[in-house]
Amino acid sequence: MADDQRRKRAGGRAGHAVRAGHKAIDQMPWRIPENHDRPTEPLGPEGVEAIHQGAMRILKDIGIRFLNDEALAIFRKAGVKVEGQTVYMDEDFVTEMIARAPENYTVTPRNPARALPFGGRSLLFGNVSSPPNYWDLERGKVPGFMEGFRSFIKLTHYFNCIHFAGGYPVEPVEVHASVRHLACLYEKLTLTDKVVHAYSLGKERVEDAMEMVRIAGGLTHEEFRAKPRMFTNINSVSPLKHDFPMIDGALRMARAGQVVVVTPFTLAGAMAPVTMSGAVALSIAEALSAIALLQYVVPGAPVMIGTFTSNVDMKSGAPAFGTPEYMRATQMTGQMARRYKLPLRSSGVCAANVPDGQAMWETSNSLWAAVQSGTNLVYHAAGWLEGGLIASPEKFVMDCEVVQMIQRYMEPVTWATRPEDIALDAIAEVGPEGHYFGVQHTQDRYASAFYQPIASDWRNFEAWQIDGATWTAERAHRIFKEILADYEPPPMDAGDHEALKDFVARRTAEGGAPTDF
Repeated sequence: MADDQRRKRAGGRAGHAVRAGHKAIDQMPWRIPENHDRPTEPLGPEGVEAIHQGAMRILKDIGIRFLNDEALAIFRKAGVKVEGQTVYMDEDFVTEMIARAPENYTVTPRNPARALPFGGRSLLFGNVSSPPNYWDLERGKVPGFMEGFRSFIKLTHYFNCIHFAGGYPVEPVEVHASVRHLACLYEKLTLTDKVVHAYSLGKERVEDAMEMVRIAGGLTHEEFRAKPRMFTNINSVSPLKHDFPMIDGALRMARAGQVVVVTPFTLAGAMAPVTMSGAVALSIAEALSAIALLQYVVPGAPVMIGTFTSNVDMKSGAPAFGTPEYMRATQMTGQMARRYKLPLRSSGVCAANVPDGQAMWETSNSLWAAVQSGTNLVYHAAGWLEGGLIASPEKFVMDCEVVQMIQRYMEPVTWATRPEDIALDAIAEVGPEGHYFGVQHTQDRYASAFYQPIASDWRNFEAWQIDGATWTAERAHRIFKEILADYEPPPMDAGDHEALKDFVARRTAEGGAPTDF
């Protein structure tokens, strides 16, 4: 969103001047953050090599099951050993295929100003994706619905710190599964002009999604295929399996020149070994097997390796997120991604059921693990609750506070060391008895010297109490409502919009995608 479109929310608190007539927040401008910190590396070189060799042994001796006949035929053509549905690939083949993958590339949506560099030092954040349930302070927990879906897409577009629209931020369960992809992607492509994700769930959904992105961008088929315009994410079925629809969708996306993120979902103690090294080795093997397939079919296809390795609560079996083990697994996978020269995806996740303290410390742990690991793409960075079963707009706003803080933390200006930054003249002027509030050095910089919050309240207890004593989730709910009231859709070419509506209407009338019910 352009600077002149930014708004300030009414109501006074520390760091927030009021401007009459403006309802929503004063947020940081759109930018592509770059992570200049050295990554945290819990593994030494010998540890990285041990996990690599473990993954190679899994691929060669234990094998990965591909429940997709086309994939099995491709592996046979490549000279890879296939027995039934199990594929055994040796290190030389995997190494050769992985070396074909690009280290970085750019994804360009219908608004070129929102183009995103995947890889390198870039650190990009996306919205919550795929929960079946919605929760806010007014409704409580309810099944996902279309108006809630639209609200999340509006938040995704509004917040400059959110760079891409991932999967459905909440499933609108009242829309039949056969046509849900058409309805949801139409809303995504019209309510935001940022990079969008499409689910790899069979031929029809993937082909429809690519065609809709092409139409919305006013592109010819050749222009669409000429460079990445969108992305998908596939998950393995841990342990040691890839299913039919996701591999089918990944192959279609790769052949069309679009991005495929391969993210095994491994929970240590349940779907992976209880040891973090074992869980990471299993995850790496599953990811590399699919990436090798895509690189054999389309050498140089834009791909990314993902990590979603955490642990379970051994007392209940429930997934746990934002744990020390989750953080270490993310950091370790970052080391492996750098070994293979692949961009990295991780997530901002938690197991908490409501936007409370647990939600924020677990999500903060997840987000900072992304920073420490050298992640390039952060899924679920805003709005995730209950291990991915709930999407919450209050949590979305609260998470964006953390994401903005991380992006501010990444700004090199905050650690500049020019003479004016060392500020010896100001130090001499103030001396041992004065203060820095009134000196010119402060006056010249006070407006931009420090991060300004959107949901935090920095006043003392008495001022907070006099102003209504609102807790963080309550403030976030108010901000959410004000953003919806202030939201303006991005411009879209009228002809492209009509063509998109016509396509959706036609495919809906045809029945969309087949379902099992």
